[in-house]
Amino acid sequence: MTRRDGQLELVDVAGVEVAAWNPVRDTGRWGRRALVSRPVGNFGDLLGPVIVRELVAQLGLGAARVPGRRLLAVGSVLHFGRPGDVVWGAGRNAKAGPPPDGLDVRAVRGPRTGVDYPGAVVGGDPALLLGGLRPDLLVEPAARSGVVVVPNLNELARLRDRRGVLSPRAPLARVLRTIARSTLVVGSSLHGVIVAEALGVPARAVRAVEEPPLKYEDYYLATGRDPDEVVAASVEEALERGGAPAPAWDPNPLLGAFPAELWAGVPVTGAVEGVAQRTREAAGHWRRDPRTGVIAG
Repeated sequence: MTRRDGQLELVDVAGVEVAAWNPVRDTGRWGRRALVSRPVGNFGDLLGPVIVRELVAQLGLGAARVPGRRLLAVGSVLHFGRPGDVVWGAGRNAKAGPPPDGLDVRAVRGPRTGVDYPGAVVGGDPALLLGGLRPDLLVEPAARSGVVVVPNLNELARLRDRRGVLSPRAPLARVLRTIARSTLVVGSSLHGVIVAEALGVPARAVRAVEEPPLKYEDYYLATGRDPDEVVAASVEEALERGGAPAPAWDPNPLLGAFPAELWAGVPVTGAVEGVAQRTREAAGHWRRDPRTGVIAG
């Protein structure tokens, strides 16, 4: 069951409401004005409930201990929080006001957000767990083809006529499969880069015109890379340089900070370690840079 709360969709995951930013706007899938208003459906912002649902199932957890608790898990959504909301891997939005007091912050996306929450784990974006939670998405490097450009939602209209552009507003399953089958992903969509790297596909972010750099800095710093060195100034530069160095990231701190106690039961023995191992394998063993042909983790 899903209900709306302003710009958020609250998706029921075994009794806990997991937030996803999904406002209703009068724009179509490629950024043009539309006659009918509908939810934006930006794929990266829809990943929170997907990640949490998969993790709850694989840990063997039951129904919510206290139904209706809210969890902010993916995206720059802290300013939408309310006192008592649990935060696991979300980040601050540089275009919004300060987050409210009283959040139960377990983990944040990166150190730029973490500076305001010194007790929280700087664990990286939970979408980095996608390869470990959804091994069905993994594609052998030899079976991949094509380079994909995934622009930020707010820059989609200016790139819609470019060859190889994937709309971040396309159906979620289609976006994930397209990224997984690609040899290289570039663009200003942060989650285009994160999903690619989680699935072992080389990727490089392009500096956004419409977005402040905070969330990109959060992500790259949390995964052991300097955003000033990694982020390309243009799509052309990103294509020329190829994939950035692979993330230097350990999934265990993020998994250890997961608020499993919101649900009944305890994680199945070995389940957390299994997710962590599969996550490392997906991001490392499956990675091949098309510029060098070298598989690297």
